[in-house]
Amino acid sequence: MNKLRILALFAALLAGCSKPSEKIVVATAANVQYVMKEIQQEFEKESGKKIEIVVASSGKLTTQIREGAPFDVFVSADTKYPEEIFKNGGSDLKPEVYATGALVLWSKDIPETDLNPQILATGQVKKIAVPNPKTAPYGEAAVQALNALKLYEQTEKKLVYGESIAQTAQYITTGSVEAGFNALSIVLSPEMKGKGHYILVDSSLYKPIQQAAILLKHSETSPKKESSEAFYKFLYSPKAKAIFKRYGYK
Repeated sequence: MNKLRILALFAALLAGCSKPSEKIVVATAANVQYVMKEIQQEFEKESGKKIEIVVASSGKLTTQIREGAPFDVFVSADTKYPEEIFKNGGSDLKPEVYATGALVLWSKDIPETDLNPQILATGQVKKIAVPNPKTAPYGEAAVQALNALKLYEQTEKKLVYGESIAQTAQYITTGSVEAGFNALSIVLSPEMKGKGHYILVDSSLYKPIQQAAILLKHSETSPKKESSEAFYKFLYSPKAKAIFKRYGYK
């Protein structure tokens, strides 16, 4: 039933397009969604091809790919999920790292001068938003950082898990939690810039968040094969790299 629902959803999604069979569908990790809007504009302007962006956590997108969702390219927040797809025969090409992300501690009301990981264990912070570490790589990095600082046991009961980094950002910016972990790319986006205060989490406290993309398998006769390959190559172009850099990626 899940598979049928997903296929029906994407059939409806593409039905409104004048040339649905040619539109490139890009499964995009939530931390990359704002970057992808800019990359989409540049690619469409340069190529004349249209893109549809589908946003969710990397784990959820991987589940949808397993169940047959008609994606053409998967832009993940880690390397694990694209590698899993490649090993299971979902692509003819190994995934490639396109950027390395950075983790931040973010709060709507706590000023930067007071914002530090240790404050999370105090009474000033009652709830801490974290992307679900089971499906979101930035959530996994946040848990690694808390463990490295020996703060996890003191904060575990305060953790509020978001389905994705986007939902976690909503918890933080609305003040539903006093603080939370998120991606630097989200706080630097035009949509979120200036909403609260943030500090970078020491990158030595968590494994590098290397993010990879993978070109999903197409039949040789697929009308989208060539355009999907062109978009995948564009992700690694100097123009795309410059956009990633503006959002804090390395």
